[in-house]
Amino acid sequence: MSSPVPPEPPLLCSHWVRSVQHRVELDFPVKLWASAFGGEMKSISTKYSGSQLLQKKYKEFERAVRVEEIDGLRLVKRLAENMEEMFHKKAQAMKRLVEAAEEAHLQHEEDPNLQYEYFNAVLINEVDEEGNSVELGGEFILQPNDHFNNLSVNLSLSVVQVPTNMYNKDSAIVNGVYWSEALNKVFVDNFERDPSLIWQYFGSAKGFFRQYPGIKWKPDEHGVIAFDCRNRKWYIQAATSPKDVVILVDVSGSMKGLRLTIARQTVSSILDTLGDDDFFNIIAYNEELHYVEPCLNGTLVQADVTNKDHFREHLDKLFAQGIGMLDIALTEAFNLLSDFNETGRGSECSQAIMLVTDGAVDTYDAIFAKYNWPERKVEY
Repeated sequence: MSSPVPPEPPLLCSHWVRSVQHRVELDFPVKLWASAFGGEMKSISTKYSGSQLLQKKYKEFERAVRVEEIDGLRLVKRLAENMEEMFHKKAQAMKRLVEAAEEAHLQHEEDPNLQYEYFNAVLINEVDEEGNSVELGGEFILQPNDHFNNLSVNLSLSVVQVPTNMYNKDSAIVNGVYWSEALNKVFVDNFERDPSLIWQYFGSAKGFFRQYPGIKWKPDEHGVIAFDCRNRKWYIQAATSPKDVVILVDVSGSMKGLRLTIARQTVSSILDTLGDDDFFNIIAYNEELHYVEPCLNGTLVQADVTNKDHFREHLDKLFAQGIGMLDIALTEAFNLLSDFNETGRGSECSQAIMLVTDGAVDTYDAIFAKYNWPERKVEY
C-alpha cells in the first residue's frame, strides 16, 4: 500500500501571516506620527507655559525654601477681614457719590435755556479743518497710566458720553451734565482714598454717561457709538426691582407683514431690558394660545442671556393668521403670574403683563376686575 498523501497546509495560516505583516506596516507610521505629534505638543507647552523658567527659578531659591505649617482657620479669617475691608471701602465710595449726586440735583433748578460747554468723550481733542477745537471738544490732557491698563486717561476730570441717537445739546442732557459736574470732586477724592479703585461712573435716566477718569471714546467704522448706559445690566438692575413678566404678542391676521416684523423687534427690545433677577415668558395669541417655547408652557424662566437668546430664535417662527382673542390671553397671563408667584421661585416682587399688538378692541374691564382689582398687583 502506498503511504497517505499529507494534507495541504491551510490557506488561513498564510493569510494570517500576511495580515499581521500588513498591520505592523501600518502601525509603524502611526507610531511615528504619534511620536512627532507628542513632541510638537511638548515643545509648544514648554514654550508658552514657561515651565523651564519656573524650574530654573525654583532651583535658584531651592535652598532658601522651607516648609511652614499654616493655620487654615486663621488664614481664612484674615482673608475674610481683608475682603470685608475692601468691600467697605467700595461701598463708602459709592455712598459718597450717591450723596453728592442727590445734593447736586436737589440744589439745581432746571433751565430750558441753559447753555453749557462740557467735555464730550467723543469730541475731546478733535479739531476742525481750520485747526480749531470742535464744539463740546477742547483740549483734554491724557496721559498713559499703568493702573488703567496703560490707557491714556485724565485723573483730574471725567468725560460725558451721549448715545449717538441723542442730541448732545438737548436741554435735559445739558442740565443733567451741568449739575453732575459736582461728581468730579468726589471721583478724585474716592480715588485718593482708595487707589485700588478703577473706573467710576454715573448713568443718568436722561441717557448721558459720566465716566472717571476721563478717556477718549472712539466710534466704530460707521462713526457710531451704540453704547447707552440705560441698556446696561448694572443700570437696569439698579433702576428697577426684580419682576415677573408675561409678554403677550398678537399674531392675528391683522399683524401680517411689517407689523409682525415690528412686533418681533419690540419683543426683542423688551427682553434687552430684563436682567438675571427677572423671570419671563412669551405667549403669542390669536383665537388660540401659542407659547413661543412649548416646552415652557405654564411657567416663567430666568431672564439670563441664554434663555433670552433662545426665545429670540423662536420669534422668527411666529406667523399671523386668525382672530385676536385678547381676553383668552389676558386670562392665561394672570393665572400664570398667580400660579408662579405661589411657587416662590420668581422675583416675588413686581409683576407685569406687556402687550404687543396693533390695537385692542375692548378694555376688558371684567377680566381686570376679576384678577387685578382692587389691589392692582399686576402692572399692565
